[in-house]
Amino acid sequence: MSTQPMPTPDLFFETAFAFQRTAALKSAVQLDLFTAIGDGGTTADVAAQRCGASLRGTRILCDYLTVLGFLTKSDGVYRLTPASSTFLTKRSPAYLGGTLDFLTIPQLTHSFDDLTGTIRRGHVAPPNNMVSSENPVWVEFARAMVPMMMPAAQAIADLLGASTGPLRVLDIAAGHGMFGITVAQRNPQCEVVAVDWPQVLTVALESARAAGVADRYRTLPGDAFTVEFGTGYDIALVTNFLHHFDPPACTAFLRKIASAVKPGGRVVVLEFVPNPDRVSPPFPAMFSLTMLAETPGGDAYTLDELRRFLEEAGFTNVTAHPLPTPETVVIARR
Repeated sequence: MSTQPMPTPDLFFETAFAFQRTAALKSAVQLDLFTAIGDGGTTADVAAQRCGASLRGTRILCDYLTVLGFLTKSDGVYRLTPASSTFLTKRSPAYLGGTLDFLTIPQLTHSFDDLTGTIRRGHVAPPNNMVSSENPVWVEFARAMVPMMMPAAQAIADLLGASTGPLRVLDIAAGHGMFGITVAQRNPQCEVVAVDWPQVLTVALESARAAGVADRYRTLPGDAFTVEFGTGYDIALVTNFLHHFDPPACTAFLRKIASAVKPGGRVVVLEFVPNPDRVSPPFPAMFSLTMLAETPGGDAYTLDELRRFLEEAGFTNVTAHPLPTPETVVIARR
């Protein structure tokens, strides 16, 4: 008689109903349920009053979120988990509610409507190409991603350690601007040149003003592949950029970066980096599917692949620095 446990269809149903998880989390954020509960452990009826929602709907939502692990429940009282308290209440500076709003916008979710067709073609259909020229989605991205990217921005500034002396920083696809801005906050002699589409750079400038570094922050609007960067940079930040493009484009772009960085200067690459098996760790490995659905040739690249791109572009001394987030910082010398 076999001693092997009988298989269950749990994974099938969890995956098939995954859209319900997203909808429940989005509803909780829209109702500001986590902030309501975070103000003190509370029952469903009190939470319903605070959120302006029905008792039945609030109870069912709270129970569902408890099953998922976003809440705990004891004697009819709901409380936040440490992760929910950190990332899902508006009292927290790490609040990710705005990020969730961006991640669930139709422009992104529709990219998966015909995933089967994309897989058959091997690339996304033109209407769903997220790296098309000056896509307005990147303005929303810039505004939404600050809380999610701040830990990486602080880690990059720590790794660079460039807190004194004149410093010129080139920030590619700057978006919200916080990667370059964080370095500038650490070094009063740092000047940042931010590259992105014109409308996106308005967001970066807002961030620079709020951080008190606007007088040392210059913008360079246009396509990063064609705009002239100039030369003599000490540091080039290439954050969450390479995964949108195929290997030849990545190598060609890094060659352009190499010509802009002075000898001895550094390039900093931030990416979701899967292991060589390409199925671990989970988030970086799964990120490839996002790139399949949203870009013509993008991917999540392994460290060996990133090292090859950098070395073929003229960089040396490639080092990798895993972060507590799902991303890895890769630094190389010119």
